[in-house]
Parts: sequence; C-alpha cells; structure tokens
Amino acid sequence: MAGGLGRAPALCRDCLWTGDAPGGRCPVCDSARLIAHAELFELSIAHLDCDAFYASVEKRDRPELADQPVIVGGGARGVVTTCCYIARQYGVRSAMPMFKARAACPHAVVIQPDFPRYIAVSRRIFAKLRALTPLVQGLSLDEAWLDLSGTERLHGGRPALVLARLQNEISADIGLPVSIGLAPNKFLAKIASGFGKPSGFFVVGAAEARSFLAPLPVGQLPGVGPAFAARLQGAGFSRVGELATREDDLRRLFGDQGAHLAALARGEDGRRVNPAEPRRSISAETTFERDLSRLEDLEPILFALADKVARRARSEELAGRVVTLKLRSADFRIRTRRRTLPVPCRTARTLFAEARALLRESPAGMLRLIGVGLTGLAPGPVNAEDFFSGAEARALAQERAQDALAARFGAGALVRARSLRQ
Repeated sequence: MAGGLGRAPALCRDCLWTGDAPGGRCPVCDSARLIAHAELFELSIAHLDCDAFYASVEKRDRPELADQPVIVGGGARGVVTTCCYIARQYGVRSAMPMFKARAACPHAVVIQPDFPRYIAVSRRIFAKLRALTPLVQGLSLDEAWLDLSGTERLHGGRPALVLARLQNEISADIGLPVSIGLAPNKFLAKIASGFGKPSGFFVVGAAEARSFLAPLPVGQLPGVGPAFAARLQGAGFSRVGELATREDDLRRLFGDQGAHLAALARGEDGRRVNPAEPRRSISAETTFERDLSRLEDLEPILFALADKVARRARSEELAGRVVTLKLRSADFRIRTRRRTLPVPCRTARTLFAEARALLRESPAGMLRLIGVGLTGLAPGPVNAEDFFSGAEARALAQERAQDALAARFGAGALVRARSLRQ
C-alpha cells in the first residue's frame, strides 16, 4: 500500500516527478508528498471523494472560517449533515443529533446547507472527471469512480500521474480538497480513498488486497450497517479477514449475501465502472424542534422536503417511480411507507401529493422526524403528459422555471407559501 517507500515506482504529488523512489522524499523538489508502490503504474480504477464536501465549500466561500470548526446542519433537534475535520476532532460526526454536536463543540459555526450551491460546485468537479474519461460513475454529489484504462496516450501519462494532476487542479481551480483511492477494482478503490484523508492519495494493489483488508472491522464492507455488523459479530465474524476463509459458513447463514461478503473480503469485485448505472434514491428528512402530530403542522414540512427532493431529481435529470415516506415516532421507532407510481415523476407537486396520502394513511401519533424520498430512479426526460393529464406537465414547466430563478438569484429568492410553517 502507499506509504512503505522502499525502492519502488514512485510519483511526487507536488512536481509530478515519476521514477524509482530512492527514499522518502522527491529527488527533484524534496517534497514529502511521495507515493511509492509496486503496482502504482499498473492500476487504473480510482475513487475520488471530496473531503467534508459541504463544509469545505462553506470554508472556501468564507475564508474567515478556515481555522474554525464548521458544522453544516441545523435545528436543535436536527442532525449534522457534515462537518469539517476540525469539528471532528471534538467528536462531531455526520448524522449526529445537533444537540450532541453542539455539546461536543459549543464554539462551532453552524451553517444551514445550501444545496443549489453544492450542486453547482459538484458539476464543475464532474466536468473535470469527464474530460479525462467517459467512464465516470457518480455515487453522489461529492464522489465518483473513474476507469482510466487505455488513456495513457491521450493524457501523456499513466492513470496515477493523471489523477495526481487532477487532484492538484481541483485544489487550484475549484479550491476544494479531494482524496483519491487507486486500486484494481471499484470496491478496493473506494476503501482506499478513505485512508489518508483529507487530501489523501492511497494505493491498494491486487497482491496485498487480502492482507490489507484482513484487520478491518466488518462494518467497513459496503452493505454492512450497524445491525448487520452485530449479526455478523454474533456469528463469530468481527474482522474482514475472518470472512475470507469461511464462505461456506457465510452462505449457510446469510445466503448469497454471505458469499458476496466472502468475495469482498478476498478483495474480489468484478463490477465495471458504469456511467449509466442510475442513482438508487434521492431523499430528504428533518427532525422537529418538538414532537408533532397534527397534519396541519406536518404537511408544510412535508412539502418543503418534497420540493427539495424534486429539485435534486431535476438537477440530475432523474425521475423516480417509487415515493417513500419515513416517520420516526417519539419512542424512536422508524416506519417506512412506499407507493409505486404508474409513471416516474420529478415534481414537488406529485411527490407531495403521494407522500401526503401515505402520511394520512399512517397510524396517528407523536413524531420527531419525517422524511420523503424517490427510488426506482431513471435518467432522461419523462413524458409528463401521461401522468395526471396536463396538470403534471404544467407543474414540471412551472418548477423548472423556479429552478432557473433560484440558479440566477439564489436559493432564497423564491419561497413557496405552502412550505412555510404556520
């Protein structure tokens, strides 16, 4: 892995010198930001991840915040959307309740998220990625896989060199730090990008994949959340290395999912970087300042969430066929309701109407959180006239006009009356 310097193919991330590393520093510029790895110039699958993306955008646009802890989120009972690395030193983490974040870091600067601004920055980053290769698969606004196979002649260098140059360009042109993982497949590249943050460049080769993964906790594997990790630990699996050699046991206990985990534990991942693979879902949720139960209090909040989800869908040219409603009651139990639409939608009008119907059908009670989402996403234009006659087409045209106003005059230039709390 990157970091053990010995005599190996190497790359300086500052002056972009390449050669065999004689030691721990670049022989040309004396930089310590040297990557040396036996497979450095053989690998071409990368994962790029923006570091604390929303918080980094806020710090870039407000330089006076550079040395301060910044939390993007809000509300006494809301959650942390993201936070900068300074705030993380105080124990603040994404998805942490805001009251806990404020207690852990009372002097933090708390900023409400500005998604239209983040989307605009994301588009600039993705434009740079797609200028290097058409094989770019976005996972979210701030991360993507790239396949740079066969691009050496086009870019005048191996993928590792091209990626180091890209990392420097994003820092210089857009003003944001990004981390890069380089590996033989998508799974390992995503794992690698998390090491050395912020502004990291980490390499995991095929030869070392299994030994590199072995000591990691099972929760590091994709698809293994806290509940599943607890089940694995209950079955005697706490480290990834313990999964690699017991595929039969895993298959017996967890079926195909267990076999898949064993393959990942060995560093095996046959998936290709697929630009056409759609996003799985778009969602938004909020935690209330106080528990709510009345529909007249909940519906304006639900509309604001539906509006946010619909705007994101339109900005990414996506539409969803399944509307989801998420409710967390005062006793912290979570309920989810779904409704499949005859035609995919991307308007707040339709999303709100369907989510409101699900809300009215749900059991009454005090709620502390509500969320709405779209799944079953598909790219490209949708024939809106097929859904709810011409009303949906008019709603789509109206909401696109509102998108244009927000892009020109700012997210707060237009506020819908329905989204205002009474």
